[in-house]
Amino acid sequence: MKKIAILGSTGSIGQQTLEVVDELNCEFKVMALTANSSIEILAEQINKFKPKYAVLMNDSLVNELKYKLSYNKTQILTGLEGLIKVATLDEVELLVNAVVGAIGVKPTLAAIRAGKDIALANKETLVTAGAIVMREAKENDVRILPIDSEHNAIFQALQGEDRAGVKKIILTASGGPFRTISADKLSEVSVEEALNHPNWDMGGKITIDSATLMNKGLEVIEAKWLFDLDYEQIDVVVHPQSIIHSLVEYKDHSILAELGLPDMKVPIQYALTYPQRNTNNLESLNLAKVGELTFEEPRKELFPCLDYAYEAGKRGGTMPAVLNAANEVAVSKFLAGKIKFIDIPKLIKMVMSAHEVVDDPTLDQIIEADTWARVEAQKEGEKVC
Repeated sequence: MKKIAILGSTGSIGQQTLEVVDELNCEFKVMALTANSSIEILAEQINKFKPKYAVLMNDSLVNELKYKLSYNKTQILTGLEGLIKVATLDEVELLVNAVVGAIGVKPTLAAIRAGKDIALANKETLVTAGAIVMREAKENDVRILPIDSEHNAIFQALQGEDRAGVKKIILTASGGPFRTISADKLSEVSVEEALNHPNWDMGGKITIDSATLMNKGLEVIEAKWLFDLDYEQIDVVVHPQSIIHSLVEYKDHSILAELGLPDMKVPIQYALTYPQRNTNNLESLNLAKVGELTFEEPRKELFPCLDYAYEAGKRGGTMPAVLNAANEVAVSKFLAGKIKFIDIPKLIKMVMSAHEVVDDPTLDQIIEADTWARVEAQKEGEKVC
């Protein structure tokens, strides 16, 4: 029985991870669960899985959470200190990082230093601190197992192959809800329209990132670190059906791809059970029923966030952390109705342009850049507004 801790258990990936654990029946023991403030869902999870620890980031809700719990011995912790404690528990073998945002960096690094394998769904960990994280993983002989469907697909397509034979990787993007929209209409889209993803069921922040193509941009930076590639070796293609989850092209021009219906439980299960493959009750892909697979170039002129991510990644240093922080603030403002959808990339560009990059930064310098970018984005956001 593999013992795991799940950071962000009440989010979309966290909940689906627990569904996979439940379906695999007795193969995993959940030692810790964490949430920001979703105490209703967290209480249900605690009562069902009976973890040793639970962490609530919003400490003002602890008493209310405890009131909702059946009699059990789960110890309730709070804040970043709590996240780090459960990430480094002696008995935990695998840490599932499914939180959203740069908050995921410190507990991931702590877990790596404690020798835990990481099942990673938190893009920001590698976007902001990829060089540090991958160096630490190598030094501590720790595996980073990607949960994102695209990186999981690449990971699978690389199995048994010589990495030196890779020419490039191709990340697929659905194109989001505004793939065919006109520039005029894009300026007036609503929050509800932006949250209506055509293929995937994700949390609010990631869904908006998908609509702006920033999600794919963050994945480009993440892929660079996961697979030790140059940015010139990472392409993006829009694939509206979301059947091919990503591809690897080798030097002989053979291309290997991982296909399946859009269901995050498949990559989650593979990350949890790697290197084994287990049966499940998920639906099989019927290609005849799908009928056709189509591809097109990203519309970068309407969705410049993808180019901004390439720009930030190639510049390196603290710039990716600034890109990520500015995006988090911009998306939050859009979801709150304070800026328009088309203002998201404008705000990100403003903050990037104002930043003085620190090359080869320490973790403290990355965190300082993250903090600066959030303050700057709030300030510039008032001007956009």
